Amino acid sequence: MLTSVVVVLANSGPLTRECVACALASDVPVEVILVDNGSADGVPESIERAHAGDDRVRVIYNRANLGFGPAVNRGAAKARGERLLVLNPDCLVAPDTIARMATHLDRQTAIVGAVVCDDAGHADPASRRYDPLLRRAINTKLGRAGGIDIAGPLPSGAEDVEIVSGAILLMPRAAFERLGGFDETFFLHCEDMDLCRRARDQGYRVVLAGDVRVLHGKGVSSRRRPVFVSWHKHRSMYLWFRRHDPSARHAPMRAAVWAGIWAHFLLKLPGLWMRRRR
Repeated sequence: MLTSVVVVLANSGPLTRECVACALASDVPVEVILVDNGSADGVPESIERAHAGDDRVRVIYNRANLGFGPAVNRGAAKARGERLLVLNPDCLVAPDTIARMATHLDRQTAIVGAVVCDDAGHADPASRRYDPLLRRAINTKLGRAGGIDIAGPLPSGAEDVEIVSGAILLMPRAAFERLGGFDETFFLHCEDMDLCRRARDQGYRVVLAGDVRVLHGKGVSSRRRPVFVSWHKHRSMYLWFRRHDPSARHAPMRAAVWAGIWAHFLLKLPGLWMRRRR
């Protein structure tokens, strides 16, 4: 069964070459579709030249930054595989990663994620996440029942979860299409949270393959434009709240959350500007 690996680029740096090489070394049939959001670093072109004789590698040039979700959707539209692996360009898969993740797919499962780790092998707790509902955030802050234990241990096997990391997502192509792909309202960030929520709302399972670990190298694209990335992250958080949080039905609560999100962004700005200068 062919797996289409969709990788979105936006000045993602040289680690992308290793990402592609690792994906091509998978022990299951794959094709790699690179979707470039207007990169100026020359990496997409160099990968295309390096694999000019390999029909497993294709590059789609958007010539502009369309956002993560829209780019994935365009890559998926060109995919030939029955399965889709959405992969960040700073993620390195082992030869057996896709096969091991695929063992957790069934007719009821729309999304399988993996545990992403840093260079030292430390697992990122964000490999398993929870819907960021306002009531949960308040309960967590106050130490009341109904909060979230973010630091809880990750599973060692397959476990049904609410959200998995968007750095690596394996989906049956049919489920991806049934869900309508990524919601293109989200330019950057929270599109994975939205996709997982919509999958669960339609009766699908979202599964974290706790026995599969993937190196997540933290690429350069977000570090180059920290203010831009943070602005979109805050915008997307409010969009998710409006769409999925029952608290958003009340206008005063919507206004309060909007004000809180953008106040948080403004407070972060000095640090973001300093990071950009460095």
